[in-house]
Amino acid sequence: MIRKAVIPAAGLGTRFLPATKSMPKEMLPIIDIPTIQYVVQEAVDSGIEDILIISGKGKRAIEDHFDRNVELESRLEEKEDMIWFNEMRRLADMANVHFVRQKEANGLGDAIYYARHHVGNEPFAVLLGDTIMDSVIPVTQQLMDTYEQYGGSVIAVEQVPANKVNRYGIVGGNSLSDTILELTTLVEKPAIELAPSNLAIAGRYILTPEIFNCIEQTPKGKNNEIQLTDSLLLLLKRENIYAHHIEGKRHDIGDKLDYLKTTVEFALKRKEFAEPFRQFLIELLNK
Repeated sequence: MIRKAVIPAAGLGTRFLPATKSMPKEMLPIIDIPTIQYVVQEAVDSGIEDILIISGKGKRAIEDHFDRNVELESRLEEKEDMIWFNEMRRLADMANVHFVRQKEANGLGDAIYYARHHVGNEPFAVLLGDTIMDSVIPVTQQLMDTYEQYGGSVIAVEQVPANKVNRYGIVGGNSLSDTILELTTLVEKPAIELAPSNLAIAGRYILTPEIFNCIEQTPKGKNNEIQLTDSLLLLLKRENIYAHHIEGKRHDIGDKLDYLKTTVEFALKRKEFAEPFRQFLIELLNK
């Protein structure tokens, strides 16, 4: 039973400057919903309500977003705007959200290491705070089901074009089914000719607590940071790790072009303005 989720959200967001100079990239909205709210909702939809967010300097807005705002609630209640009043209350109560700060930007592996006291000696989910999954079954739930079946750490993966494998952590392994691999290797951002496959790590994990011992023993790697992929490679020497080819679409909100694409896709799914927005796009493209 996976009871806890960890959401690393301490990155500097340099790919989205200047917007992220004073605003956390995880708070970038997809229309009117911050990215990290989608991530927390995925955990909740997967049955996890104990969530630890690893934040950092300048990330206070994330904490405020999941806290009560009594003044705002009172104003909405006075105006009898009960739809938004109820939504603000639901947002504050949607999960037991805890926070801890990563003291310096030292890599994803280091960020997850901050969760060791909260997680204790049990497996846990990891959801990257700048990645939205659009799927019928929550991707975290998909990984939990695979963990229940095989019992080892599980990594979400997706196929990427060969010319993009050097942007991601890439896995290699032996197929157990159409969607499951038993891993034999992981490589962080390999050159195309050295990549074991085109299956890229997709920002969701189920990890066993042994990962913390592996992080302790992981030297700094690419960008002089503690890379989680390197720690997983150590973990692979101690226990089986599985990859789950996700059913759904990953949206990388830290990338400007992907952010624009995501906003358009989600807008076309919103009933209140999907049709007029679609017509606007058609008119714009026909000019």
